[in-house]
Amino acid sequence: MGIEEYGGGQGPQPDVLVVTTNDVPGYRVQEVIGEIFGLTVRSRHLGSQIGAGLKSMVGGELKGLTKTLVQTRNQAMERLVEQARARGANAVLAFRFDVTEAADVGTEVCAYGTAVVVARE
Repeated sequence: MGIEEYGGGQGPQPDVLVVTTNDVPGYRVQEVIGEIFGLTVRSRHLGSQIGAGLKSMVGGELKGLTKTLVQTRNQAMERLVEQARARGANAVLAFRFDVTEAADVGTEVCAYGTAVVVARE
């Protein structure tokens, strides 16, 4: 499969490449496996809601909510990569996030894309 050498991130190279584009320069798609997703729903913490309410009156970044959203997006992406790996993919193309309110009790984050097998050209 051989994508270990691709990527400009820090640390070890990923075994599943995730990109927002429809292709990867220098690689060709050998197989399209299909749509995959990683989903998580996070409830709101009462303390962060109170703090956010107070902060919204004076303006500024809602750091507690920002931290929670980053953690939630990371978890959704990890689940997406797990699903790609389980289905035999070594890349995910057209990666996106979808964020919605879940019945006024939390935030739903869905990471989705197309699982594929790519190889160097």
